[in-house]
Amino acid sequence: MSIRRYPAVAGTFYESRREALVNRIEWCFNHRLGPGNLPKVSIQRRKESIGFIVPHAGYMYSGPIAAHAYYRLALEGRPDVFVIIGPNHTGIGTAVSIYDKGVWVTPLGEVRVDSEFALEILKNSNYIDINYPAHTYEHSIEVQLPFLQYLFNEFPFVPVTMGYQTPEIAKDVANAIVNASRKLGKNVVILASTDFTHYEPHDVAYKKDEEAIQSIIRLDPELLYEVVTSKDISMCGVGPVMTLMYAAINSGGRSGELLKYATSGDVTGELEAVVGYASIRIY
Repeated sequence: MSIRRYPAVAGTFYESRREALVNRIEWCFNHRLGPGNLPKVSIQRRKESIGFIVPHAGYMYSGPIAAHAYYRLALEGRPDVFVIIGPNHTGIGTAVSIYDKGVWVTPLGEVRVDSEFALEILKNSNYIDINYPAHTYEHSIEVQLPFLQYLFNEFPFVPVTMGYQTPEIAKDVANAIVNASRKLGKNVVILASTDFTHYEPHDVAYKKDEEAIQSIIRLDPELLYEVVTSKDISMCGVGPVMTLMYAAINSGGRSGELLKYATSGDVTGELEAVVGYASIRIY
């Protein structure tokens, strides 16, 4: 019997019925803060991006910003496998927890975990453990799946959630992903799931997040970590983002491109305590 991971935030972060969820995703693409059009998926694979940084709040808040990353991803076609890395908000599990088999269920269907690739990543890391409870209630990876299903219908992926988020651990996880990709000959896209500043005034969030984003675009993970810690930026997924950055450096990556930044205040008009969201492409 296959292991099945059922959705934890369907009906709260996004709609729980298929038709309503598809409508919500299309709303994200067409939103005034979104790309403004529905994506066109390339039939042929065009490897131009190593990965993307994407937000993970409720679709009504961060969905239009996330849609920019998925709009760009659609133009490049489907890779062999996605690695989706998110922060561990629940505190359950180990330092870095991987799901090594089974399927994840969403209102749009099932998504298969690439067991071969997951186990190869595991073999190449000093920090990653197989741990299912770490993923049971964690939303940061789950909310990416319906967007990918909307684009590609079926695809394999590997979910990794990071409880400890230091440069040393991020570098280890990045090297494990890159080495596994090279050994198995798989074309990989990494999605690093994070939100930026949490619950500060709109103008403060913009200023803080701009500094963090500039270090990402420069592809300098150590600088990002220094900025986040010294400026007290409540960026929840600095570990996943550093992992993507280290993987990019290891793979000959050159730079980052900010596709869209906005805050929840840009969506709701409530500016006193906002959360910052960004879609960033690493190429």
